[in-house]
Amino acid sequence: MAAARAEFSVNGYDGATVRAIARRAGVDPAMVNHWFGGKEGLFAEVVLKVPFNPRELIAGILAGDRDTLGERIIRTFLTNWDAQEGGVFTALIRSVASHDQVAAAMRQFFIHHVFGQITSVLVADDTAMLRANLVASQIIGLGLVRYVAHFEPIHKSEVETLVAAVGPTVQRYLTGPID
Repeated sequence: MAAARAEFSVNGYDGATVRAIARRAGVDPAMVNHWFGGKEGLFAEVVLKVPFNPRELIAGILAGDRDTLGERIIRTFLTNWDAQEGGVFTALIRSVASHDQVAAAMRQFFIHHVFGQITSVLVADDTAMLRANLVASQIIGLGLVRYVAHFEPIHKSEVETLVAAVGPTVQRYLTGPID
């Protein structure tokens, strides 16, 4: 699993091969096919399953002052992704453009399981899904430039620097005017 995560993170779905994953893991490629049914099954097992519980993540974000939600969202995601050096998120981004299944999984996770849940608690009008999508665009964009494209200085910036810089924008998307 760790070898597959690393291979997908570096090469995306299209560039990763069962042989390369097996070589990295020190196993025969037939083992990958036997246990996971091939590259697609392994990808689904490794990348499409997030390494944390979305309910716990949302509960932690919603706990506390409503006026600092944006900061908590940025801090939560960067802290989780930094612990994995981008990990699963990097593999998702590198694969999303070429695979509808990955794009759908990413949409499902960010919009329906995380930010849609958060915005539905915050607003009772028809802007909840737009707000969820705006927050997702900010988080995905930040992750892309930090972990995949390695834009400097964002790639090496301290989490709290980015929380201070990006948190207010996310906060406005959540609770401010968006017209």
